[in-house]
Amino acid sequence: MKLLTYKTETSESRLGFIHNNQVIDMEDFGEISNFPLPNDMLDLIDMGFEIIAEITELISETEEKFFEEISYELDEVTFLAPIEKPRKNIIGIGLNYTEHVAESARTLDTTGKLPAKPIIFSKPPTTVTATNTEIIKNTKLTSQLDWECELAVVISKKGKYVAKEDALDYVFGYTVINDISARDCRREGQWIVSKGQDTFAPMGPFLVTRDEIENPHNLNLSLKVNGIEKQNSNTKFLLFNINDLIEDLSIVFTLEPGDIIATGTPAGVGAGRNPQEFMHDGDVVEATVEGIGTIVNTVKEI
Repeated sequence: MKLLTYKTETSESRLGFIHNNQVIDMEDFGEISNFPLPNDMLDLIDMGFEIIAEITELISETEEKFFEEISYELDEVTFLAPIEKPRKNIIGIGLNYTEHVAESARTLDTTGKLPAKPIIFSKPPTTVTATNTEIIKNTKLTSQLDWECELAVVISKKGKYVAKEDALDYVFGYTVINDISARDCRREGQWIVSKGQDTFAPMGPFLVTRDEIENPHNLNLSLKVNGIEKQNSNTKFLLFNINDLIEDLSIVFTLEPGDIIATGTPAGVGAGRNPQEFMHDGDVVEATVEGIGTIVNTVKEI
């Protein structure tokens, strides 16, 4: 199921899903189905992954005429981030594609050695923004604004010491994140100032439930700046795959419903190019993950 958070000209934030290429309001669908459903993505996730099968069954049992009054065309709504306000910091994974490890070593202060364990950092909830919004480049802080297309994993249930073979059972679904990075804002090797500025986590356009993604470890991901391709790879090249990450993270701290893991970016970032390339006022960046969609953002200098 493709889930989204959206608004219309007359409504605030709403939860919806895609049916027959239209947006169906989740709460309204619950009313016509006599099956109460929430109006917030986190509330839906809290109901457990099993709710997706129940909703899918209800959809199949509902006559198409009943969808008419609770549906919108895609161009009638404004897409918001699937999870507008995460409860906790987004969990970021650094240097998780082999070629990105190599390019980072050439131009950044990394060693070039493949990490023995996942490199973990975080991005505050205030980094989250939606597709078709502005990425704010604070020129008082950075002149080196960079892009990083990533597959993001959304956790479905509480997990501690999760075994690798059980890890995907803890996934609710997947979305796209552009892990925007200010390369000249790292402080003594720490990344949160570089990664954690407002609007530095464009996310969306959908949250696709795990049953819709046959193999999350074989998804193409790509990124364009002003229409020119900069990144093109596949999640099969992850150094630590999703199972590895969930196992490792759940040893470090308890994973909870709605937690978001940005799994890392492949080669092709601006800092790794010769000469280096960074984003400037008016640049348009598009991040795409197969089976999920594309998020588009414009850089705004302040």
